[in-house]
Amino acid sequence: MTDEPSLFAGVEPGLGSADAPDAAGPGRAAAAPANLADSPLAARMRPRTLEEFVGQPKLVGERRPLRQLIESGRVPSLIFWGPPGTGKTTLAGLLASRMAAAFIPFSAVTDGIPRVRRVLEEAKARRAATGRGTVLFVDEIHRFNRAQQDALLPHVERGAVTLIGATTENPSFEVVGPLLSRTRVFVLDPLAPEDVAEICARALRDRERGLGNSGLSIDEDALARLGIEADGDARRALNALETAADLAGVDGLPAISAGHVAAALQKRFARYDKSGEEHFNLISALHKAVRGSDVDAALYWLARMLDGGEDPMYLARRIVRMAAEDVGLADPGALAVTIAARDAYHFLGSPEGDLALAQAVTYLAIAPKSNAVYRAFGAAARAARETPADPVPFHIRNAPTRLMKELGYGSGYRYDHDEKDGVAAQSYLPESLRGSRWYDPVARGWEVNARRRLEAIRGSRARAADEMEEDRSTE
Repeated sequence: MTDEPSLFAGVEPGLGSADAPDAAGPGRAAAAPANLADSPLAARMRPRTLEEFVGQPKLVGERRPLRQLIESGRVPSLIFWGPPGTGKTTLAGLLASRMAAAFIPFSAVTDGIPRVRRVLEEAKARRAATGRGTVLFVDEIHRFNRAQQDALLPHVERGAVTLIGATTENPSFEVVGPLLSRTRVFVLDPLAPEDVAEICARALRDRERGLGNSGLSIDEDALARLGIEADGDARRALNALETAADLAGVDGLPAISAGHVAAALQKRFARYDKSGEEHFNLISALHKAVRGSDVDAALYWLARMLDGGEDPMYLARRIVRMAAEDVGLADPGALAVTIAARDAYHFLGSPEGDLALAQAVTYLAIAPKSNAVYRAFGAAARAARETPADPVPFHIRNAPTRLMKELGYGSGYRYDHDEKDGVAAQSYLPESLRGSRWYDPVARGWEVNARRRLEAIRGSRARAADEMEEDRSTE
């Protein structure tokens, strides 16, 4: 068959024909297309064998799970989850190559259900005519909606195609449960700086596909900078290397300098999605750094979120929540500080207002901590859900009418201000909850005073109850 697209048509060129994945031998991708020289360096340097692959040792190292799948040629449907430029597409191609299967790339951004149907019909015909399987590679599978993902289910379940999905988003949130249960998820990490540097060094030496014929070398500090500032993204590093090489050529210099690399990389952008998993990871990090009283970490995560484009008013709301949840009455001023920070940001905007948020985060991080109110309210809320119909005790009911007074509303109520120590010997809870205690102040900050006061109140109430009992016994 010769009517199928090249291995990475519609995704990225560089691994060869979908119809001849085994032409170069088991474990190898097919020969590169003739127009490879016109492709970006990142596409030209895509690994053709597992031996050329750099990084992801937890997956492709000796006796590691993905390597064993590749070497066995028995591959179930998979999902590769990881940041850009970490090898998801390359590994999918190597798997298809090892299986001697047709590799059909599919973009969830540009393709839809009609193309899926065509691919499935072709896969069925291919299997019937040649016995050869089909790997359907869905790039950015998280872009498929629920209906589109559901449409793949029966075909994956029957084995009509082997699905390999690639996503930068957490599949727990972005892939429907039934499809997720029929696939195996492999998590790819950002490449280590030394791995990125090795990939760039190889590209600079490679005369066939890389920049080896340019005669350029690279300064050691420039290579190290590429490794660090690419943020684990090999594609970004190779694109920057290609641009840096052009800049060195324009300058007529024999070596790529750190200045060339800096000019090629430009600004490092935060890997941040305000509605995705990274959003929740970073706000969790900020909250836990505040709770853990690590002011430097708290300021760092605040800065990361602001730099990534997070809505500062969302951060202001979360900071107010931190004051109530984690500082509580250990420092009653914390809530006022955070509300003031919110108002200051609303008044000033960015960047001036960012400092108000930073001040609030600093205050919270160094404040004494107590979640006693948080725990007490949680326990009280559970009790309220469990006793939704318990009546209000008669002695603390309101009695605005004569009938209500005749029925006993408010009867027996003792006015606390008139009692010794200002505490009456009466319960304010439903009868089923009498004696329940939920608030337990910690021995930190202002709650030391709260604990002392609470113990005094409870002691006064107990003494007053004892005195009432004695009075009744002598009547």
